Order: sequence, then C-alpha cells, then structure tokens
Amino acid sequence: MGSLGAILKNPDDFYPLLKLKMAARHAEKQIPPEPHWAFCYTMLHKVSRSFGLVIQQLDTDLRNAVCIFYLVLRALDTVEDDTSIPTDVKVPILIAFHKHIYERDWHFACGSKEYKVLMDEFHHVSKAFLELEKGYQEAIEDITKRMGAGMAKFICKEVETSDDYDEYCHYVAGLVGLGLSKLFHASGSEDLALDSLSNSMGLFLQKTNIIRDYLEDINEIPKSRMFWPREIWSKYVNKLEDLKYEENSVKAVECLNDMVTNALTHVEDCLKYMAALRDPSIFRFCAIPQIMAIGTLALCYNNIEVFRGVVKMRRGLTAKVIDRTKTMADVYGAFYDFACMMKPKVDKNDPNATETLSRLEAVQKACREWGALNKRKSYIVKKEPAYNSVLVVFLLVVLAIIFAYLSANRQNN
Repeated sequence: MGSLGAILKNPDDFYPLLKLKMAARHAEKQIPPEPHWAFCYTMLHKVSRSFGLVIQQLDTDLRNAVCIFYLVLRALDTVEDDTSIPTDVKVPILIAFHKHIYERDWHFACGSKEYKVLMDEFHHVSKAFLELEKGYQEAIEDITKRMGAGMAKFICKEVETSDDYDEYCHYVAGLVGLGLSKLFHASGSEDLALDSLSNSMGLFLQKTNIIRDYLEDINEIPKSRMFWPREIWSKYVNKLEDLKYEENSVKAVECLNDMVTNALTHVEDCLKYMAALRDPSIFRFCAIPQIMAIGTLALCYNNIEVFRGVVKMRRGLTAKVIDRTKTMADVYGAFYDFACMMKPKVDKNDPNATETLSRLEAVQKACREWGALNKRKSYIVKKEPAYNSVLVVFLLVVLAIIFAYLSANRQNN
C-alpha cells in the first residue's frame, strides 16, 4: 500500500488502497494451474502490476488473448530496448519475431531481471499463444509483424521531426491500440474501432511515457535511446542531454511543456474511442490507463523534477482511479479535473502557452458537453487543515490490524 505519510496526508486514499491490495491478492490467487499459463500470468504481474490488475476485468477468453498479446509485445520491446545487442543481430530478430511466436522452443537471451526470465522462458508464451482461437492468433501475429518492422526501421533512424515522432509512436504503441481493437472485435464484444482512434489511444499513452521517462532513458547504460523529436528539443538546447543540467532549467521546462502540449493533441480522439465502447469490462480496461496518462501529464507539466528524478502519481491516487472508473461520466470527470490542474500551471511567458491553453480548453469543452461533471467526486482536493492526533492514531491502529490480517493469511496460504 502507499506510504504512511502519504495516507495521513490524503486519508481518503486509504479505502481505495485497501481495495487495491485485496484485488492484487485476489488476482494472484486466480493464476491458472497449467504451468505455461501460470508462467504467463505470473510474468504479467511482474512486468506490470497495474496491467495485471486491470486485465482481470476481462472475460476469460479475451483476458488470455490480451495477456499473451501483452507478453509477446513486451518480449519484442525487450529486444528493441537492449542496447547491448548489435544492430546486425537485433534487426533480423525484430523482423522475424512474428514467426518465432509459433515456435514452441524459441527463446533469446537478452534483457535484465524479469524481462530476462521472460526471454529465457519464452516457450511458455508460445505454447499459450498456440492454444488461443485462430482469430486472436491472426490479430497478434499481424500486429507483431508490423511492430517488429517498425522497430527495425527506427533502430537505424533518428527521431528528427514531429512526423517521425508520431510514426515511431505508431509502431510501438499505436499498433497496440489497433491490435486491442481487433481482439475486442474478435471476441464479439465490440464493433471494430476506426484505426485513427485506436492509434491515438496508443500514442497518448506512449508519449506520456516518453515524457515521464526522460531522465531514466537519457542515463541508460551502455547507450541511451531517446525519442524526443529534434524538431522540438532543438528549439531549446543544442543537445538533448543538455536538458538535464541545472543551468538549462528554464529551457528544459519550456521544452517539456512543448512535449506535453504535443501529447494533448490525442485526447479528443481517446475520448471518442472510449465513448463508443459497449462492454463494461473492456471499457474499464481501456479507460483506467488513459486517466493515469492525463494524470501523469498534469504532474509533469511545468515540472523541473522530470529532469531530476521520478515523477509519477502517488499510489493512493492510482487506487482511486482504479476504484472510481466505471462509466464514461467518470472518464469525462477525470480528464476535466486533470485539465483544470494543468491550466493554472501555464505560464503566460511560456512560448507554447497559447497553444497549451487552447488544447486544455478543448479538453474541458469536450468533457463539459457531456453534462454530468457535478455528479462525481473530484480528483482536485482543496487544502484541508492538519489532521489531529486522534485520527493519526486511529489510522495507525487500522493499518496494524490489516497488516496482521494479511500476514496471517499469507502464512495460512
């Protein structure tokens, strides 16, 4: 759960955090008994705990297909991200990866930590893939082939222009959106969404990650791989790594705000995509990551800490998003709130201030037009007076009881 200090500062995080903890324990108990499926779901929880929780919303057949789709693309991404693999080795693997998923014994040593395990034991993923319905297999193969080819293209190509940036994000994330739309359609639960809307769903998430992960990516060893487009960052500094130096703080924040403004261009498409979904479980599966993305952008905007450390939503706020996101009204409310958080942070002297405000106002207008913003809990919390010692002691006692309960259950299991 979240840190005690964060819970005491935001006591309304406590119940959503408790529910999230219980959901995580429930998800761990839902792991299938078959060794290959057990490996896949265990690995899913290791490489992305939040995705491992959200995927539990889906029906079994679709959940299995999305699980394998995610792990196949994670494996492909692991090959692309490993900067120690020579280009002449990496490119053929990326291009042929869609064929390897049909090979029961294929594996490739690369990556680190849990990703190394995924690659070393990839045969479990292949075995599970071969048990999926043909419609799911064809969708996964098609997207894997297109993504591998796109990744191979950008191994040998820098992201120079904004068009390059959109193209790269299409290959690594927009295609994920297209693939998920195909899986939803193959399940019989949804109509096939427009490619342009599916693409925007992926681009919005990917651009948020690229912005948030600047410092981690620029410091990567043995060699950094960056995807901030030169067309944007060259307006502010001579070299991309210059953004992390304190003497360039003003220019770094202006460049950051330019990147965030670029990402906001996809919001209206994302809202249209989610509004068209019919199945409640698929809706939650899609909506929660999108709200997390707009929340992360709200934290990153105009924030020099992006170049100093890790900027992310506190765990309690994440738990609230997972707990509250049930209908499209909840999505409109969340996007409206996070747009409202960003708006006061826009400095009129920022070179992109006019464009940023225009984008934020467009988001607010789209959300207001739904007409139910006053009927939900806001993510914007006004400052409260300090909590008294009685509340602090009460929370400590409750936490101690819960910890004892969870510990006892773990021993019994």
